[in-house]
Amino acid sequence: MESADTKLRNAVSEALKQAFDLDKPADEIVIETPRSREHGDFAANTAMQLARVLRRNPRQIAEALAQAVDREKYGIQSVEVAGPGFLNFTMAQDSFAAAVGQILREKSDYGNGAPNGIRVNLEYVSANPTGSLHLGHARGAAWGDSVSRIMKKAGYDVTREYYVNDAGNQIANLARSLQARYRQALGLEAEIGEDGYLGEDIRLKGKELADAYGDVYIEETPENLDFFRREGISFELDKIRRDLNDYRVGFDVWSSEQTIRDAGLVDNVLARLKETDQSYEQDGATWFASTRYGDDKDRVLRKQDGSLTYLVPDLAYHDTKYGREYDEIIDFFGADHHGYVTRLKAGMQALGNDPEKLHVDIIQMVRLVNDGEEMKMSKRLGNATTIRELCERVGVDAARYFFVQRALDSHLDFDMELAARKSNENPVYYAQYAHARMCSIAKGARGLEPAEDVTGLEHEKELALMKVLTEFPKVVQDAARTRQVHKIVHYIQNLASHFHSFYNACKVIDPDAPELSAKRLALVNAARIVLAEALTLIGVNAPETM
Repeated sequence: MESADTKLRNAVSEALKQAFDLDKPADEIVIETPRSREHGDFAANTAMQLARVLRRNPRQIAEALAQAVDREKYGIQSVEVAGPGFLNFTMAQDSFAAAVGQILREKSDYGNGAPNGIRVNLEYVSANPTGSLHLGHARGAAWGDSVSRIMKKAGYDVTREYYVNDAGNQIANLARSLQARYRQALGLEAEIGEDGYLGEDIRLKGKELADAYGDVYIEETPENLDFFRREGISFELDKIRRDLNDYRVGFDVWSSEQTIRDAGLVDNVLARLKETDQSYEQDGATWFASTRYGDDKDRVLRKQDGSLTYLVPDLAYHDTKYGREYDEIIDFFGADHHGYVTRLKAGMQALGNDPEKLHVDIIQMVRLVNDGEEMKMSKRLGNATTIRELCERVGVDAARYFFVQRALDSHLDFDMELAARKSNENPVYYAQYAHARMCSIAKGARGLEPAEDVTGLEHEKELALMKVLTEFPKVVQDAARTRQVHKIVHYIQNLASHFHSFYNACKVIDPDAPELSAKRLALVNAARIVLAEALTLIGVNAPETM
């Protein structure tokens, strides 16, 4: 069954063909929801958009389209021309009723898009295994996981990937820090150094290794340091996996930088750039001519001391993604990587890959606010607020909801006090309470069977709630296409608000009106199904009681 906005796009497309012999694909027609119910259920500004193409007054175009629209075919009650040329559509009431019936039949499958054949790789979090995941990771994890859920529902073939930076200077610092803690646990003096990791977890891990192995690894040899590197990575990755699992975030693929290096793929990238004259030697270093592809300056690949910059293994890693033949490669990077995007895309183009397949969404900073004061964080010093600590204080539901309720490119103040509050001022509580109330109504129906057909419901609050339900498939598709998770959150709040308004205005279970009660109960059940599914898309539970 087509959603209402899909029907209207088709209706306007056909009307354009009939009235002006103009072929305009339905998916290029924009259908919006007016702010005021007085302007109908939906609106289109197509006439104004085509004024230059058709060389006519927008209002004349709109009037011709209003006459040409096939109302009966598309379940349209009326079409009115407003203002300079808006088309305002009022849908037939039975079209909304049909959507409720569809929801009751399809249940959680309502809103599912047909498989579109588009293979997508989503990479998110990808934190270095050098400590616990903190607030910045929490926002990216909640967002990336929600995008994967939404895109899957919309019909995309999604692979979720985590890139493990298990090589390089930070891993070397982790190994030396763990070795120092191990030696200290054995009663020896050992300096961690200013670049070391001072967290309590590293101290405890060092003691654990000292208890397990005694002085077996006491000598400061390269082989022993490699032991601490492996132990440190394994220890930190286990924590990361555990925290992500509790945060309801999963991955299909875990890729390793060290594995890519060991497979010779890094050397392969350097060789290819050299063979195609994309790199050059200067001042004892190897440079990538990235300015040829729009970068503001060329980038160093190999430093004077022979070590590689971070860019080189990252180019090799992304090159492997292209080799796996994804249609879209999507990365979620922190705000400090904003300037990195151009050189990464330049590298892909230089290696013969299509840079337009690579999309990078930037995650803006998070400030943790408690009692009006910002809480300072430092991962290296071990005093950063971790995902686990945050979830213990406010719960996984509130943490995930708050991290995705605003656009990713906007800064976020995470209000700890509000997130923990059990009142309607807390948006996640407000949404979950709506679901719990829906469940309570169903339990209190006392054997009353919900109607299979809700045709005949005509109260303005009933119609408004049904209209919101019909919009769900469109919101899912739009959120998937734009990767804007907060659109689902806005929908959740809108649905909860309309349900509460309906509940306050319409008595659902009325012993004196069993037929009406059965229809309203069916409407409540449909709202419950959609609300639960919308919450699931952002990784939030839909409780039956509160």
